[in-house]
Amino acid sequence: MWPGASVFPASLATVLPTLRRFVFAGRPSSFRGCRLMMASGGYEAPGQRDRDPGCPGEPRGQELKRGLEPCGERQPPAREEQAPVPALAPASGGRKKRRGQGGERFVPPPKKRRAGVSFSDQHFAETSYYFEGGLRKVRPYYFDFQTYCKGRWVGRSLLHVYSTEFRAHPLSYYEAAAKAGRLRLNEQPVRNLDVILKDNDFLQNTVHRHEPPVTAEPIRLLAEDDEVVVVDKPSSMPVHPCGRFRHNTVIFVLGKEHQLKELHPLHRLDRLTSGVLMFAKTAAVSERIHEQVRDRQLEKEYVCRVEGEFPAEAVTCKEPILVVSYKVGLCRVDPQGKPCETVFQRLSYNGQSSVVHCRPLTGRTHQIRVHLQFLGHPIINDPIYNTAAWGPARGRGGHIPKTDDELLQDLLEEHRAKQSLDVLDLFEGDLPPGLKAPADPVFKQDLKEPSTTTRGPEEPNQTTSLDLDTTELTPGEAAGLQLKHKKMDPLCEECRLVRQDPLPQELVMYLHALRYKGPGFEYSSPMPAWAQDDWKED
Repeated sequence: MWPGASVFPASLATVLPTLRRFVFAGRPSSFRGCRLMMASGGYEAPGQRDRDPGCPGEPRGQELKRGLEPCGERQPPAREEQAPVPALAPASGGRKKRRGQGGERFVPPPKKRRAGVSFSDQHFAETSYYFEGGLRKVRPYYFDFQTYCKGRWVGRSLLHVYSTEFRAHPLSYYEAAAKAGRLRLNEQPVRNLDVILKDNDFLQNTVHRHEPPVTAEPIRLLAEDDEVVVVDKPSSMPVHPCGRFRHNTVIFVLGKEHQLKELHPLHRLDRLTSGVLMFAKTAAVSERIHEQVRDRQLEKEYVCRVEGEFPAEAVTCKEPILVVSYKVGLCRVDPQGKPCETVFQRLSYNGQSSVVHCRPLTGRTHQIRVHLQFLGHPIINDPIYNTAAWGPARGRGGHIPKTDDELLQDLLEEHRAKQSLDVLDLFEGDLPPGLKAPADPVFKQDLKEPSTTTRGPEEPNQTTSLDLDTTELTPGEAAGLQLKHKKMDPLCEECRLVRQDPLPQELVMYLHALRYKGPGFEYSSPMPAWAQDDWKED
């Protein structure tokens, strides 16, 4: 027998408690604390690279390829209060170094914020609507994009971050914005973009927002009780703030015009899709119905108008769908995609196009639209799945004679040539360098632009002089207060552009959520005009 084997258990029992105290005494109270210590020591924890992105500007320079979602307006993420990491005692003295001494910038701990931030009257009062040419428009307004420093930014300069990740504007814009006091770090104006970022730094960027117009069609209330609100969503309007949309969204219109606030979306519809949309009034109701969704207890029915004569008999499509680009929302049929199933039944045929009833049995992105394209009957005005970018067959049978990158590039180029990037929830700053305009504007503090023709809300064409001298913002004052009375923002490129408004019919896609039902409830909306048997395309 091994010497000492008989006494080993007793010795181990004696040593383990001491060893356990020794190990855990030096361990941070949480992994988060460990990350803070590592960042303050000058290197980055691996976990920091995967933190959720915020959006202090409009980070449009990132790849349009897989895995990225649009990053528009976001509230600062909810973060737990962290106790400050104690500074280590210097080797040559017995006293600890106090925070902020020695010229070192002090970073306050993150603020405790509510998860699931709701919108208040202050948010709704940021701007107002006006109606023109069959469109609902939003008057331009000032807004703060906010985010905490992401892990991959720690140790990098603001200049590096803005030049590599926030390329919606040229670097000259951010330099001018810093000089004007519109860029803030930990709620203090930052003039020097060479400042090095630290973990928990809080970034703010005041921008002049121009939202794309949507149709003037009203949001109709289909039902309301103590638990839910059900509406008939018009086409062209997003459900909630995203990308360039904030006030021109269902959530904001319901809050501002119907006093329906703190609603919880129970499901989503694409921006161009109209029809039945449900909201819960409380988190408890939301959780209950989402549980029913997870248990496949809910049924959705859609109606659409497609090209050609759809088969008279019921058609079931089970082709798997793969996401090509989350940024654009581009998908295609692919064996490596996720399984899904849709049942189609033709309702009518007018000699050119067919009205089709659709029952998605799964809930993949753009499932109905992709399956109809695969079957050779795309929605007749689908701006993504019925375009020349897919090749001569337009994706029928999954035949796409190009790579994913080529497909995405061709789709973006097609919409850029038509000046219809808004339909994809994109704008020039989103495009890869090869597709952008050849020259970026330069923002100079002493530059005086010649007069240019612009058009303001509900105003005839007029000539306005553009003064690009930047306006200084007072620290601690709301960023837009000193600028809100200006018709033209000196740093806003959108203010200097004259865009042609889309026609209302160009913002409508012929896909409509007809019915939504589950245990104990069923809601439906009227058939849209384009789904009538005798409808003819203009």
